[in-house]
Amino acid sequence: MKLLRIQPFLALLFLGNLVTAQIGEIKSPDGQISLKLNENNGKISYDVRYANASFLEYSPLGLKTSLGDFSSNLKYISSEINSIEDSYELKKAKVSHVDYKANELVAKFVNENDDSLFVYFRVSNRDVAYSYQLKSKAGRSNIKILEETSGFNLPEGTTSYITPQALPMTGWSETKPSYEEEYTLSEKLGEPSKYGVGYTFPALFKLGEKGWILISETGVDSRYPGSRLSESTDDGLFSIKFPQEGENNSIGDTFAAMAMPAKTPWRTITLGKTLKPIVESTVAFDLVKQKYEPSSDYKMGRATWSWIVWQDNSINYEDQIKYIDLAASLNFEYVLIDNWWDNNIGYERMEELVKYAQSKNVDVLLWYNSNGYWNEAPQTPQDKMNTSAARKKEMEWLQKIGVKGLKVDFFGGDKQTTMKLYEDILAEANDYGLGITFHGCTIPRGWEKMYPNYVTSEAVLASENLIFGQEALDKHALNSTILPFTRNAIGAMDFAPVFLNQRMSRDQESGTIRSTTDAFELATSILYFSPIQHFGLTPNNLEEQPNYVLDFIKEVPTVWDETIYIGGEPEDYTALARRKGDRWYVAVTNAKKEKRKIELNLPMLAGKEMKHLYDNKDKTAAYKASKVKKNGTLKIELQPEGGAVIY
Repeated sequence: MKLLRIQPFLALLFLGNLVTAQIGEIKSPDGQISLKLNENNGKISYDVRYANASFLEYSPLGLKTSLGDFSSNLKYISSEINSIEDSYELKKAKVSHVDYKANELVAKFVNENDDSLFVYFRVSNRDVAYSYQLKSKAGRSNIKILEETSGFNLPEGTTSYITPQALPMTGWSETKPSYEEEYTLSEKLGEPSKYGVGYTFPALFKLGEKGWILISETGVDSRYPGSRLSESTDDGLFSIKFPQEGENNSIGDTFAAMAMPAKTPWRTITLGKTLKPIVESTVAFDLVKQKYEPSSDYKMGRATWSWIVWQDNSINYEDQIKYIDLAASLNFEYVLIDNWWDNNIGYERMEELVKYAQSKNVDVLLWYNSNGYWNEAPQTPQDKMNTSAARKKEMEWLQKIGVKGLKVDFFGGDKQTTMKLYEDILAEANDYGLGITFHGCTIPRGWEKMYPNYVTSEAVLASENLIFGQEALDKHALNSTILPFTRNAIGAMDFAPVFLNQRMSRDQESGTIRSTTDAFELATSILYFSPIQHFGLTPNNLEEQPNYVLDFIKEVPTVWDETIYIGGEPEDYTALARRKGDRWYVAVTNAKKEKRKIELNLPMLAGKEMKHLYDNKDKTAAYKASKVKKNGTLKIELQPEGGAVIY
């Protein structure tokens, strides 16, 4: 509903000898967040406050395009405010129902050629988002967006939890960038990034005692590249950057080419005094629409996965039988069969394996290499997902034998042509009833809602690194207090949790050594959200673990009706609660290498008896019944790098 028209030059703000005119302002429905749109000598900017404290200072806006410059010499025309309300359902997310309310400011500007730039702002009680729309006075039908001058100007004293952007065609078999770098730890702004080319989304910042802010984007599809943040200036300004030229073996352009009128993706800013808004935000879904109807009722759930611990040598018929049997014993919905299956098992025997799995009420997911010629990753099947003709032929066979989903790996870039590949794989897989997981890939940007058969993405320094190197395993507990507030806050994250072997190998006599407790590992099945959760369990765990551990694993959900932040912050501890139906699950992990006691505030469980999986001193998981006090509090003790599950 259109409420009012904002008049220009409502306020004048003096900066040195320059005059900045405030030409628009909106607030969140609860009045806590305010956004101001400003104009200064033909350049436009915005600033954001929360609870009267500055969260973003004057931050630039604008685009440079083939149609002309929309970053300077702009003339303000008009603006209006609208009230936005929407309700929608999600089937494979951290919540199942969303009531979205926001206020919208739409401001119109024209450049020197009289072409129009519209800036859309949305402000809800947790989030700020903005997007651009371009219209041609001459009626042009296409445009190239060559550069964004959009930025985020953070206040002095801000520190960061962000991952550096990797250089193109680096890493294993030239497969980077793939969002698999380590996070900065409370790093001050202005420090150079590890590779000197900026940072990836999402980007988490702590604004001293004022609170937290998470910056990301949503709504990116085949019409736009994925973006990143630049290096920070000394005074805290980050700008939007497009992909690097060398990504994906230099295939495709770094800019966006679009039909007119052109609408860009949304930049999202989630903010608050605590991390609660960031954990609970649905902004990635609030601003996007579903692109097509699902061809089937895609089933989410849990999967066994031999490769993660037993590695390449396990991709054979006999070992896959063992993992199908493991899935059946645990009431899991899926088994994932990883790389080289076409060579080591073969297409004919795969049909037999799928039939055997189905006889055990287990469905099969198969791994594929995305590659055409954009990296050196040798794993097969290859050249099956890189062209439409090859995909359709392969997917027809997959549908015929009863495979239910694919894990497609090794993308290595964010260019528009790569985003089109993601979208093409998803759209065509839907025609054959196949769910899609991406690995070695970009982050999801609202894709759970946009694409009905999208399942999850890696785009994180995931659990395979726990097997590859001791350093990653030594930081496992630390990262459990970073990822819920960063990568996993914006969408599904296929970290692949829950390892109950002490040594990360098949024989348990070699390999990396786990220092986290069993209760910690069980907590990660709740803490890390992925609609299909690929567990790091091995067949020997059935004999080694007590029934109360196995019973929990057999019933833990992977999609949720509600998610609530309970407590914690990076480098300290994490406590989240998730609800499925009328059952609550609370996960707690300890980043510290010393024992500690924590009091949880659990109002949804006040006065109720709960099952409690907790740490024994020997790092095994113990069980007891716990009663939450009538005031909703529960005190728990965590071992070093320990955890707890209350459900």
